[in-house]
Amino acid sequence: MKIGVIADDFTGASDIALTLAEAGMRVSQFIGVPTTPARNLDAGVVALKSRTAPAGAAVAESLAACDWLLAQGAEQIIFKVCSTFDSTAEGNIGPVLDALSRRLEAGSVIVCPAFPENGRSVYQGHLFVQDVPLNESGMQDHPLTPMRDADLRRVLAAQSQEPVGHVAALTVMKGADAIRAALPSVGHVIVDAIRDADLMEIGKAAKGQPLLCGGSGIALGLPANFGLAPAKPGWEPVRGPGVVLSGSCSRATRGQVEIYKSHAPSREISAADAVHGTVSAAELAEWALAQQVAPLIHSSADPSVVKEAQETFGKGRAAEAIETLFSSLTAELAARGAARIVVAGGETSGAAVNGLKAQELQIGPRLAAGVPALRLPGPRPLALALKSGNFGGPDFFGEALARMEASA
Repeated sequence: MKIGVIADDFTGASDIALTLAEAGMRVSQFIGVPTTPARNLDAGVVALKSRTAPAGAAVAESLAACDWLLAQGAEQIIFKVCSTFDSTAEGNIGPVLDALSRRLEAGSVIVCPAFPENGRSVYQGHLFVQDVPLNESGMQDHPLTPMRDADLRRVLAAQSQEPVGHVAALTVMKGADAIRAALPSVGHVIVDAIRDADLMEIGKAAKGQPLLCGGSGIALGLPANFGLAPAKPGWEPVRGPGVVLSGSCSRATRGQVEIYKSHAPSREISAADAVHGTVSAAELAEWALAQQVAPLIHSSADPSVVKEAQETFGKGRAAEAIETLFSSLTAELAARGAARIVVAGGETSGAAVNGLKAQELQIGPRLAAGVPALRLPGPRPLALALKSGNFGGPDFFGEALARMEASA
């Protein structure tokens, strides 16, 4: 194994796994820290459900993942975080990064969540979503990790015990040698990137660095350091009943939900439904698989509705009840013969994969930027798509279901 990735959620894990696979690496996504050795891989991606976990728990899980990856021979570790750097002042990105840096004796650590293809860029140390600062993009309304400051230097400094530096875009545009020369000997360094070309140069500059942190874009230039060339992941068609599950409340997903609802059966699950148990996973699965068109089951509500539910039931209780329902529902769907499942939202994706009791996912071709088709190994094919809230075009749900039935 050449590159090991520790991802703080499941959608982010499949996102960076796709980046590495398209760059020519043999890669698998593991669910949680594996207990057995990996075989014949260039890269291993360990998907944790730690993004919103208490810092202590996130650190412990991440160090365990790091140790397993090192035991597989990984020469470079990436701490994969969301391209919107989802974290509050009480978040765990800083503590995890500090712990990994100490474990790996990393010195300076490049930090760059830029993903230009999906409209994420870092300029003058600030994170932008399309043409607006992060804190004006809708992320300020995120129910679990509201981001109210676009300055990544301030966000990370509030969490980390290490100094936080910055390499500006004008330096990045001069190329890998200039980037490398600008890196301090210790601490975390926010590195600007507004183009894929910038990320490629950052990748060259990171050759030999034991640790990096960022979104999936941070991996664009790394496989070439190991002599690998781009390749297209293979895929065998998966046909059979399909279902869309959405728990994301992002603006993009809510738009996708409205479009898909216009031509497919749908059921909305409220926080009250989940908390009080007025709907069951078995009943929802039976309804879903009785439909002639792949249906949608969602809890993707407007931020005001989410806030009201949190005030009524408590933030943790409402979120946990919905995740538990989606986890049980995914297990029911698989047991009853569902073959294609599209999931929107990081927390929902984690719940769904846990419901499937998946240990490893095979990486297929891209369904959208940052979203691969995934195959759950086993005697009966099951295809998955795990979509971060803001990813995918307006018709993503229908397009993803159709793409799973096609050849590579």
